[in-house]
Amino acid sequence: MAANAQKTFKLSTGAQIPAIGLGTWQDEAAQEAAVLVALQAGYRHIDTARCYGTEPAVGKAIKQSGIPRSEIFVTTKLWNNKHHPDDVGQALQQSLDDLGLEYIDLFLMHWPVAFKRGDDPFPSDKDGNLITENIDYLDTYIAMEGVLKSGKAKAIGVSNFSRQEIERILEKATTKPAVHQMELHPWLQQQAFFDFHQTHGIHVTQYSPFGNSNEIYGSREQHGLLVNDETLVEIGKKYGKSSNQVALAWGISHGRSVIPKSKSPERIIQNFDIAFELEPSDIEKINSIDKKIRFNDSSKDFGYELFTDLDGKQK
Repeated sequence: MAANAQKTFKLSTGAQIPAIGLGTWQDEAAQEAAVLVALQAGYRHIDTARCYGTEPAVGKAIKQSGIPRSEIFVTTKLWNNKHHPDDVGQALQQSLDDLGLEYIDLFLMHWPVAFKRGDDPFPSDKDGNLITENIDYLDTYIAMEGVLKSGKAKAIGVSNFSRQEIERILEKATTKPAVHQMELHPWLQQQAFFDFHQTHGIHVTQYSPFGNSNEIYGSREQHGLLVNDETLVEIGKKYGKSSNQVALAWGISHGRSVIPKSKSPERIIQNFDIAFELEPSDIEKINSIDKKIRFNDSSKDFGYELFTDLDGKQK
């Protein structure tokens, strides 16, 4: 198994999170096969979420793999329509039922914004606008602390929070987030925000580690593709690796886990093949290409201003 791929990072709970995981957003029908390929290739970290609709597929693949449950780190996320404190425990149980698991390793609040309570994941008005609800994310987080006590989640954390929102949780809640999962890649490095997490012992997981490779972001013509960045390509040639592999190794070199997604068996295996350490000079070169470009900002759709104090906030 590759050196970087075998690497783990210690969470504040004492648990170890594998440095590289498989993201399972989109392509719902392809996920069972993708997760099975990943587990067979050596991945031991799978990232899913309630709103992805991929929990059943992830669960089936884990069962088929024959790999002991204790060896696989599974993350899932609480969706915005289940933020009411009375709904959190039930939402986790629904995820566990779909995954076919007794517990998950990490339970994240997907966004700091609440949608209207109910079973519709995207409740909308007659004009198609999402209906939000005035539920404080702090109350939701405190309810998540309750599921920790049940043992059904081994750790809790957040995703897509601003610094101010994290500070408020640190000040008011009993349990600090074990993990903050956020958009982070060579074009959106958020170094000061990352340093803040290190100071508080919060592990950072990078989603979208290849930036705008996802078609949904629709910014390819405007910015070009991160994976075509000359710096990443040139460094890749030096090590006989792709720019994708370089981007992943860069994230891991900073002490962050990375969760690239792919449904291509070849790409899944390639992303795991990062048994090389970047030289400090190459890490510095990549550190210098930060463009502060954020590709995933749902503020307009959600009717809630996200990332207000962070780099790359879309105006």
